[in-house]
Amino acid sequence: MSKILYSLGLIGFGLALGYLFQLLVERGRISLPIPIDNLRKLLQKIALLGLNPVAIIGAVWIVELRSPRLMALPFTGLFALMAGGLLALATARILCLEPRKTGAMFGCGSFTNIGSIGALVCFIFLDESGFALVSIYKLFEETFYYSVGFPIAKSYSTSDRNDVGVSTRLKGLLRDPFIIVAVSSICIGGILNLSGIHRPTVYGSVNAVIVPVATVMLLTSIGLALRFRKVRDYFRESISVSLIKFFFVPLSTTTVAFLLGFRDIDNGLPLKVVLILSSMPVAFNALIPPSIYDLDLDLANSCWFVTTALLIVVLPVLMFLISAV
Repeated sequence: MSKILYSLGLIGFGLALGYLFQLLVERGRISLPIPIDNLRKLLQKIALLGLNPVAIIGAVWIVELRSPRLMALPFTGLFALMAGGLLALATARILCLEPRKTGAMFGCGSFTNIGSIGALVCFIFLDESGFALVSIYKLFEETFYYSVGFPIAKSYSTSDRNDVGVSTRLKGLLRDPFIIVAVSSICIGGILNLSGIHRPTVYGSVNAVIVPVATVMLLTSIGLALRFRKVRDYFRESISVSLIKFFFVPLSTTTVAFLLGFRDIDNGLPLKVVLILSSMPVAFNALIPPSIYDLDLDLANSCWFVTTALLIVVLPVLMFLISAV
């Protein structure tokens, strides 16, 4: 129970802090030295380029990487993203949604909050060993978003804005500092892991601070951009996406992981990580395609809010299931 409350407390605190700052700035109660959008990006850079690499290196350094079956872990993560998107498109057809809503629905079903909330839950529930596998599970996440997810979302738009080809997006990925730093951190941690060099004892205490702080910073940056609009008008869509994110995708992805033998590795640790990460809510990135491609942003906002709020129910269920694995 303490782990569940700690997770929910950090998530709620980060989002509430960012949203509170947003309101205070908009109402003129406080004045920031930089624009609020620049502050949001600064927090993300500090967390993703400064703190997370230190945590990833330290976690991968001590994780058990010697099972060849772990090579399938990033493909399992890719499967979860694809399954969520396809289920969302099928649901949109059943609900007879117009193209603008279908495009937004696809992003909500596919894009998943792995990096901030998922990583935090794995760290709190499964310690550093679980956190280390997060970076491996999400290895193809950004590539999928920009090379597959964005183009599919755009195909449902009538807007011609930001018409950037897939090849251009892929070239941009190779120069993206966030991806370069993340992959480099995994590689450095892997080299240290295989080298036989013992990790300093203090590193565990350092990560116990860095991981929650980085997560709060990322969630605060999300809170700085939150917009609550017409949640009530998208009840059907929000419930449908919740079923996809919290039942169908975890069920199918965890089944795949089980068949790959993940339960037989390190007391089922990879299987537990897959269960957690495939059960996470809509990512804030799902709000980007509706914003730039003239899709239904209110639908995306509503699905993001509802699925994130449902973590109050989802996290206790996950804790129960993990203890049973």
